[in-house]
Amino acid sequence: MTLVASSEPGYDGLLVVSFGGPEGPDEVEPFLEHVLKGKRVSRERLQEVAHHYYLFDGVSPINQQNRVLMTALRQQLQAKGPDLPIYLGNRNWHPFLDQTLKEMAEAGVRRALAFVTSAYSSYSGCRQYLEDIERAQQEVGAPPPEIHKIRVFYNHPGFVKSNQDHIRNAFSRIPDQRKTNAQLVFTAHSIPVSMAQGCDYVEQLQETCRLVAERLPHSKWSLSYQSKSGPPYQPWLEPDVKDHLTCLKNRGVKDIVLSPIGFISDHMEVLYDLDVELRSLANSLGLNLVRAKTAGTHPDFLDMIRELILERTQGAERLFWGQRGLCPDHCPRSCCPYQSGFS
Repeated sequence: MTLVASSEPGYDGLLVVSFGGPEGPDEVEPFLEHVLKGKRVSRERLQEVAHHYYLFDGVSPINQQNRVLMTALRQQLQAKGPDLPIYLGNRNWHPFLDQTLKEMAEAGVRRALAFVTSAYSSYSGCRQYLEDIERAQQEVGAPPPEIHKIRVFYNHPGFVKSNQDHIRNAFSRIPDQRKTNAQLVFTAHSIPVSMAQGCDYVEQLQETCRLVAERLPHSKWSLSYQSKSGPPYQPWLEPDVKDHLTCLKNRGVKDIVLSPIGFISDHMEVLYDLDVELRSLANSLGLNLVRAKTAGTHPDFLDMIRELILERTQGAERLFWGQRGLCPDHCPRSCCPYQSGFS
């Protein structure tokens, strides 16, 4: 389905907003301390997570993946328009958002769109980034650029098609005679239940999974969650993917195609939590586990980003699949609220 929106002329920049990550061993613990500031997390837990990064030489892949995405997107916009300068600003590590907004202001950028590397609505995946941008704007000495966030894109055809294509490639590594009985397992980052109750995160994830599975087509699919990081007393979304794989094994499943549908790039929580920890579990259970790639720089995903930009700059068609419709361009402050007790 498509709708037509009125354009908002005058944008002169694009800001890619992401989580950030360390790019060397000396940066790992300072990065984690920044992420966990104000949260009730023990030193032992911090060092446990730090070990994940040390397995990859202390380098999170997320910054480089964002740079690769920006290069591919820059080529796309230069070839097809609109030719906007692209900047990267992070929540938790260099380049921090305030540093990037100062750079943009010094370059003369007055009004920019923001592409947040999260496809879904939640406090941590949407609202918190808006708050981060507002704080960063206050840190800019000169008048800061206006920043308008691009809408979430969980049901955009380009996001669905890019994941569908990667999953189809993963299924090609399952023997033909076993593909029908293979289980397609989608994963997304777990969040506190209290956070999920204040937003459409779960419903949007379920819709993306349904749209992808129906278009493969593959009827044997399920959604599970990963990377829980809160205290034991705090309820988080379930089932945990490790528990889910054990249940599937007990039901006689032999082949798993795993799609990290909740993420757009193969960053640390994909490379470690899935490719190291979960694969080790699958091997111990005797499960054949094949992981699909995330959207990354798939051509359909790049086309999607450009189409989202054109919605705002030229009134282009607003594309979506399914019955849930479009999320607004400008979120009200009441959406995806912060709830006390988050860890």
